[in-house]
Amino acid sequence: MEEIRHLYPVAQKVTEFCRSRGWKFCFIGGLALQRWGEPRKTVDVDLTLLTGFGNEEPFVDALLSEFTPRDPNAREFALKRRVVLLSLGKVGIDIALGGLPFEQNAIARSSDYLLASGLSVPTCSAEDLIVHKAFANRLQDWADIQNVLIKQHLKLDFELILHELTPLVALKEEPDILKQLEQLRMDAERRVENAMKRFDL
Repeated sequence: MEEIRHLYPVAQKVTEFCRSRGWKFCFIGGLALQRWGEPRKTVDVDLTLLTGFGNEEPFVDALLSEFTPRDPNAREFALKRRVVLLSLGKVGIDIALGGLPFEQNAIARSSDYLLASGLSVPTCSAEDLIVHKAFANRLQDWADIQNVLIKQHLKLDFELILHELTPLVALKEEPDILKQLEQLRMDAERRVENAMKRFDL
């Protein structure tokens, strides 16, 4: 837990700010990974904020008025790339402006997670965390996915994961993502089964 405890005050500030405006959002990075997998050291708070398409400016302007932009062209970058790059103290805040059906669904499926600080913050589900990380398709993301698959083995709705991930993979034109995820799922099942046999479970 110590790896990301420094993020708690920032997560609290962001949560209070968004909730005071009635915004729909959920955390998708280190906080979600701590909940569903194995925490690791990270310096950023990552979340998705539901803005839809065509109404991003009021959200971006409100965020930039409250938090420190990490780039002098942060507003233009946010409206073009759909990511608001902010900071609070030494902690980075990456806010994805959500509008895709998957992003809407992930936020709707999110639930509150009680941190050690006593703060309750919304995080995406374990299934949606896997979808986010598989779509990102980075080496560290696959290590994170492996940890979630092992820790949440019997609780995961894999049909939901494939339902959400398949169209995203098609959009990205990277079909090997699905193959790699299936391989990790099979590896995780073998690890869990071997562990159960060792302990005669």
